[in-house]
Amino acid sequence: MNHPAPQLKAPANTFTQLLSSTRRGARLARLLAVNELRSWDAPPDLTERSEAVVAELAANAVLHGRVPGRCFRLTLAFDPPAGRLRVEVSDARGDLYPQIVTGPAEADPLRADGRGLALVTALADRWDCVPHPPNGKTVRAVLTTPVAEA
Repeated sequence: MNHPAPQLKAPANTFTQLLSSTRRGARLARLLAVNELRSWDAPPDLTERSEAVVAELAANAVLHGRVPGRCFRLTLAFDPPAGRLRVEVSDARGDLYPQIVTGPAEADPLRADGRGLALVTALADRWDCVPHPPNGKTVRAVLTTPVAEA
């Protein structure tokens, strides 16, 4: 019998790149993310917020998730109709999970570190961290933008 094929939803725009676990790799992750989102015609507000989120997550992967000789992975998935972007940064250190710093970092407003994940929390709708086989982790953040009424 001839049955109509099920209609599949159009895939989201995706981008994945392995980058060196260096400061240069973290900077490149931010630049690549902005370039990719602009090529997808993502809203400027979403692009600006995701630039800061990617910068913080990539910097954390380089500073806290680095294993010599191992790269980190940046993945972006943008669903234009939903106005939703998922940012994932995977590194090789599964034994060290991210935590928002509270206490001494807040007491010293001139301290330059310790606020990255608080910034991610403020800019993203939600974020979490999951294991990345075989022994790494992936920090995921979801950012949304209001979808324009037709």
